[in-house]
Amino acid sequence: MQSLSRIIAAMMVAGGLCMAGFFPGYFYYQSKFNNNSVVVKGLSEQDVKADLAVWRLRFTVTDNDLNLAQQQITEQAEKVEAFLQKQGFKPEEITTARIETNDLMANPYRGSEAASSRFILSQTITVKTNRVELVEQALPQSNALIAEGIIFENNYTDPVSYIFTGLNDIKPQMLADATYNAKSAAEEFAKNSGSKVGKIRHANQGVFSILPAEEINGSVESQQINKKVRVVSTIEYWLE
Repeated sequence: MQSLSRIIAAMMVAGGLCMAGFFPGYFYYQSKFNNNSVVVKGLSEQDVKADLAVWRLRFTVTDNDLNLAQQQITEQAEKVEAFLQKQGFKPEEITTARIETNDLMANPYRGSEAASSRFILSQTITVKTNRVELVEQALPQSNALIAEGIIFENNYTDPVSYIFTGLNDIKPQMLADATYNAKSAAEEFAKNSGSKVGKIRHANQGVFSILPAEEINGSVESQQINKKVRVVSTIEYWLE
């Protein structure tokens, strides 16, 4: 009986050694296999054109008499609206905001100029249209309003925003192009390493960016009608 117990114990030890040799080898194989992949990036770009323009014309008057200031800004608003309609904009494309009033005498830190120009009235007229070319043509003509005594706010340097609203329509094709370009890069890598590209292990579609068509110093995308949409997808492929 004692002999049989020794035989069983020896068999268990031998079995344990075999299993100890099998499992490290298995996990080492899995680790090497999981690393047998390549990460590539696929770029897709498309030229687009803004299909919406928002033009804000904000003007200001000052006077020591509130009634006179209100009369002046009302007249100026009429001139701005008449100018816009003359340029070809439809009434439904023009929105006039309420008059904003600032009483300098209500400011505890007012300066000496408050007595002569107590009231500052401001108003904004906004054009919102899909006819972006019309906005581009009318923008330089607005200098004529200054000649009529209309004062636009000094810090109002970027009055027009050109917007592209069709991003969702082009996303599917751009993602397909980015994926195709990524796979082409993976196939080139596999060719050089004597491998074949397998299935996708992991994919990140990336972020869509809308950029100015002409990327020069200081260029702002919202100020350009012509734009460029870009996406960079990151994809990891198995290598066989």
